[in-house]
Amino acid sequence: MLQVEHELHKRRRSRNLGVLFALLAFVALVFGLSVVKITQGDMMQGFDHRPRASMLPRDPDAPARNPAPVAAPGTPGAQATQEGGQ
Repeated sequence: MLQVEHELHKRRRSRNLGVLFALLAFVALVFGLSVVKITQGDMMQGFDHRPRASMLPRDPDAPARNPAPVAAPGTPGAQATQEGGQ
């Protein structure tokens, strides 16, 4: 038995395909923009209304940092430093 498709179903199918293609194009656009942003490697920091140290200019008169790390009190490294220093 041959069943004839109603004209309303044909129009709905074409509209649904149009919406499908529009959604796929939008998803492809967002995906492409995301890939480009990630591959550029820029500093991806959001603006959260708070100052960030990475955005501040370097201070030319800043004191030099101590290259030797300091062990926290009560750790084995701190005990070795105290014994060696005294």
